[in-house]
Amino acid sequence: MKTMMPPPRRRRNNNMIIIHKTVLIIFICIAMQIQTIHGRIGNQISNTIASMTAVTAAATATATATTTTTATTKATMTPNTQQTTTKTMTSSSTQTNPQSCTNPTTTKELDFLDDLRTKYSHQPVFLQAVEEMALSITPLFHDPTQGEFYRRAFLYLTEPERMISFHVPWMDDEGVQNVNRGWRVEFSSALGPYKGGLRFHPSVNDGILKFLGFEQIFKNALTGLPMGGGKGGSDFDPKGKSEAEIRRFCESFMTQLNRYIGASTDVPAGDIGVGGREIGFMTGQYKRLSNLHGEGILTGKSPLFGGIELRPEATGYGTVYIAQHAIEDKLERSLEGSRCAVSGSGNVAQYASMMLMDLGAKVVSISDSDGCIVFEDGMTDDDLNQFIEAKQIKRARLSTLSNTSTGKYIPNASPWTLPDLQIDFAFPSATQNEIDEDGAKMLMKKGTMGVFEGANLPVTLEGQRVLREHSSVVYIPGKAANAGGVGVSGLEMSQNASRTYWKREKVDILLKEMMAEIYQQMKEGAGEDGTLEQGCNRAGFLKVAHALKELGWVY
Repeated sequence: MKTMMPPPRRRRNNNMIIIHKTVLIIFICIAMQIQTIHGRIGNQISNTIASMTAVTAAATATATATTTTTATTKATMTPNTQQTTTKTMTSSSTQTNPQSCTNPTTTKELDFLDDLRTKYSHQPVFLQAVEEMALSITPLFHDPTQGEFYRRAFLYLTEPERMISFHVPWMDDEGVQNVNRGWRVEFSSALGPYKGGLRFHPSVNDGILKFLGFEQIFKNALTGLPMGGGKGGSDFDPKGKSEAEIRRFCESFMTQLNRYIGASTDVPAGDIGVGGREIGFMTGQYKRLSNLHGEGILTGKSPLFGGIELRPEATGYGTVYIAQHAIEDKLERSLEGSRCAVSGSGNVAQYASMMLMDLGAKVVSISDSDGCIVFEDGMTDDDLNQFIEAKQIKRARLSTLSNTSTGKYIPNASPWTLPDLQIDFAFPSATQNEIDEDGAKMLMKKGTMGVFEGANLPVTLEGQRVLREHSSVVYIPGKAANAGGVGVSGLEMSQNASRTYWKREKVDILLKEMMAEIYQQMKEGAGEDGTLEQGCNRAGFLKVAHALKELGWVY
């Protein structure tokens, strides 16, 4: 991407100079306040983690004194219903180790979620996200002084502050009017304006967006930037649509959405089905409707009109950066020469593949909803260029590369269903629930050493249990692994607010520092006997919970 030079400075009168100085002073004051609050919350989190370590140690001593027998418990989950595209959460028996805070919990210990399960039994993916989070931070709910508060805070965060739904009428190329549904879930504003992407896909519904928005709360918290959590989108399917049809749909979608968003209220971005092109169309419509031309109301924009360099690459690059930290720290090895399986074919998969190759890894797979390409000897630079061109320019399926790629195209397959594909590290970057129990078992049988989630919740609850049973496997959930995208979106918000332009090199340095800091938060959150998964969830939750307390929203 070419570096955009800032426009030449124009002469301003004295009044404009005074205004600009005043605005600058306001920004500095706000930044100092945010830094103070984050520092105070950081101290509270450190104290809480230290307290939880002591509680766990005491419980371990008691358990050791009374019994040496490992108890067996069952984790039973509802809902009773299931969407056809989503695997149901099922019960399983697991061994409980009293000396580890990675213990599974019983249904009784999470019975405070029963009302939620009953109300939202028709939203299984949302319940899955809530259950996964609750299981991971269960020791916090048993804290002798703060446990009840943490339960109240958790329940508070399971209900969105606001849900907006609307219709989106648009005209196709045949002159026929179509109507789709649109949503914006404004989940939590505790840390800042609602922040999260827009997804255009036929599978989108309010339950899917609630799951994504819930995850976004804690992901955004880990970045250290003042951003709340939200998500939105439509059941519109961009596949097979002309550019004119997509433009008309985006303009209609923004006509409905514009009244609910703003730089200090809600700042959407892209997601599946929404890339730079779609963000551009929606930004153009917002400018027409509002006559506001410097507002950072969307991120992921082109640098030509306020976007930040490296935003398309940020999620994929960030996933690899944090994987690199974990692999070097936990496994004492590097990515160089490792066989890395990537799923998906969007921005995350494209740029994760690019960075893996830059670091000397072998990318052995990519995929889309129709099939998978396997590169037994690793993807070449020419393969990568063809891949990116097919998806970004031609909007083509991977099957069209079957005769030009060095890899082998396998229809109706994913990297997680191929028993003969050897994988050192997995980077699931397609969609939710793509690795089920069987897929996770297959990875463990192959000796896979790490799973790094480029997508949101790509591993089912059953698959997660399989990964947890193998303590030597490095598992980093999407809240941390793919936080680089929203992190750079937060930097774009800062760039827009200050009316400045940041070079690509600066943004990359800030992204690397951010992913290193997130990894450190995970380690500190895990304590002495926790996992990186637990550390990720604890650190994100504690930051939001303490903010809720200081705001007087939960007490």
